[in-house]
Amino acid sequence: MKEGLIPRRYAKALYKYAQEHQCTQQVYTDAQRIEEVFATHPTLSKALGNPAISTTEKEQLLVMASGNEAHQAILRFINLVILNHRESFFRATMLSYQEIYRQENNIARVTIITASAMCDDIMERIKGLLMKQLNKQLEFVYKIDPTLIGGFVLRVDSMQLDASIQNELKKLRVKLLNK
Repeated sequence: MKEGLIPRRYAKALYKYAQEHQCTQQVYTDAQRIEEVFATHPTLSKALGNPAISTTEKEQLLVMASGNEAHQAILRFINLVILNHRESFFRATMLSYQEIYRQENNIARVTIITASAMCDDIMERIKGLLMKQLNKQLEFVYKIDPTLIGGFVLRVDSMQLDASIQNELKKLRVKLLNK
C-alpha cells in the first residue's frame, strides 16, 4: 500500500469523526501542536517505528506528544492508531488532517522566509496583497534563514516564489557550469 494513502485515509476518518462531534477546530489545533513536537523531536518518529518498544509505551509517547489539553477525539484516535499498528504513520496523518482541514475551510498556508527580520509594516502589506489575490483565509508562518543572504522565499500552499540571493547565486552557478 502506498505510504501516503494510509495517513490520508486515517486523516479523513479523523476529520469525519471531528465533524460529527463539532470539534474540527480543536483537533486541527492539536494536530498542529503534535506536528511541532515531531519537528522538534525527530527521534519520536524513530521510536514509534521501533519494534522493540511496546505498544503501551508508544501510546504513552503519543499521548505525551499530544499535550495535556488534547481533545478527547485525538486521544481516541491515538488508541485506534495503536490498535491497528499504524503508529509509524501518525505524523503523516496529522499533516494530512491539517491539509484536509485547510481545504475544507478555505485556508491557505503562507510561509515567508527572509534573511533577516522584516518590519511589521512590510509584513502587513504582504498579508493585504495576498488576501486580495487569494480570496481565502490566510495562515501565516514567518521564518528567518540567514543562509538566504538577502531577499525572500514565499510559499503559498504548494506554490513557491524564491526571490532570494542564494537562489540567484545558484542559478548563476548553473549557467556558468553549463557554458
